Amino acid sequence: KSCERAGTPQHERELLRDLARKAEQELIGVQMASMDELTLLPNRHGFLALAQLGLDACQQLGRPATLLFFNLDEFKRINYLFGRTEGDKALKIFADVLRIGFRESDVIGRLEGSTFVALLTGSAGVDIAAIKLRLEEMLDERMATAHRGYEIRFSIGQIEHDPAVHGSVEELLVEAEKALGR
Repeated sequence: KSCERAGTPQHERELLRDLARKAEQELIGVQMASMDELTLLPNRHGFLALAQLGLDACQQLGRPATLLFFNLDEFKRINYLFGRTEGDKALKIFADVLRIGFRESDVIGRLEGSTFVALLTGSAGVDIAAIKLRLEEMLDERMATAHRGYEIRFSIGQIEHDPAVHGSVEELLVEAEKALGR
């Protein structure tokens, strides 16, 4: 095996490959740190970053945005009666319904426990009752075929983005939690 000397084209290619591998590993690490492993939705950190980008775009384009805050009702009861593994399945089912139920341009995430959020970009005057009904129908359909022995129900808080009041997604989250009554 011959030694490659620093500065040769072969040596430079190897260095570039090493740098590319390290950069890829860093990106994977960042992605893993911003994703909820159970639901494969953005976690709080990931949601805040992505939603802030969406909110900034809405502000630049003069478009509205609405934040929805979801909490699974009686989730602790599911964990208690059916076990934590079944509780995890309920969280995955709810995450899948959110993923299917909203547009690609919307940012959804799991903040913690049984708390989920969705930033609806370009949307104002959202009919929360219609959204709740549509998501409940999707959940009922899933649960009927899965025969899990329980229902997944949820509460929703809603807040319209007001650029004069809400400078960040974090401020929207605080208001949405209040709207939910937490």
